[in-house]
Amino acid sequence: MSLSSTSSRRKKKASNGVEFTAKEFKRQWILVVIAVLYVIYGVIFNYLPLAGWIMAFQNYKYKTGIFGSKFVGLDKFKFLFSDDKFLQVIRNTFCMGALILIFSTVMAIAFAILLNEIKNIMGKKLVQTISYLPHFLSWIVVCGIVSDTLSSTGIINELLTKFGILDKPFLFLGSKPAFWPIVVITNLWKETGWNAIIYLAAITSIDPALYESASIDGAGRFQKMWYVTLPSIRPTIMILLLMNIGNVLNAGFELQYILGNGLVQSVSRTIDIYVLDWAINGRNMDFSLGTAAGIFKTAVSLVLIVGGNMIAKKTGDERLF
Repeated sequence: MSLSSTSSRRKKKASNGVEFTAKEFKRQWILVVIAVLYVIYGVIFNYLPLAGWIMAFQNYKYKTGIFGSKFVGLDKFKFLFSDDKFLQVIRNTFCMGALILIFSTVMAIAFAILLNEIKNIMGKKLVQTISYLPHFLSWIVVCGIVSDTLSSTGIINELLTKFGILDKPFLFLGSKPAFWPIVVITNLWKETGWNAIIYLAAITSIDPALYESASIDGAGRFQKMWYVTLPSIRPTIMILLLMNIGNVLNAGFELQYILGNGLVQSVSRTIDIYVLDWAINGRNMDFSLGTAAGIFKTAVSLVLIVGGNMIAKKTGDERLF
């Protein structure tokens, strides 16, 4: 084959590719415009604000602004990690975030599998609808329900004292050992039904022939769940776990801030509350310190996602990249 024929073939192939692209663009230009708008939105609201990170390396003053504030290097980060309160809120945030991640994942998977076992279609839809309704309640409303339920005159203390389990009402929201379980259980009540939707969708895509083969082999319902359903939705579990592991330090703000009080402050304060106290509190107004704490959260989240992805890659599981 001559070089000239090879070159002409390549040019023809390239021209066909350009023609095809132009044709597809003309046919789907609306989708392209929508995609471009989303890209512009992401750049404006997700990437341009990152320029504000420069405040973490300044002694930022509101009157002088970013360009007039003095650079102090890593002084704000040094202050953070020398502050015992910040180390305490890191512990609180990480522990609550890890507990919420573990229990919410397990409960969502278990709930989805059990819900899938319900044969009555109407009953299944009713249970599913009731389960994810709390997701649409604001945290303010949820905190009000929890506060009323666990108060000294709430239904929990009323039942415990009526049945003789407690001699007098127990101050749940004033107990340090009880605070983290309260946060975890509240998150489970609010989000389990919603989180289970994706797992239910993954379960419905499983080939029914697998269950038929398991039945022929003599497998019971529990064995089908363990040996067929769980392995089939494992890729979905891994992807969602990797996506959520980056939110470990986003353990929450509203719940801890509203339910927290002086008695449980040492276990209820999170990084977000710490940032609020330093960056917005009228007495401190240290935006630089709040920005430094936010950068720390971002860095830890990035490390967790990359580390989790590397572990998934080594074990042969599904991964994000």
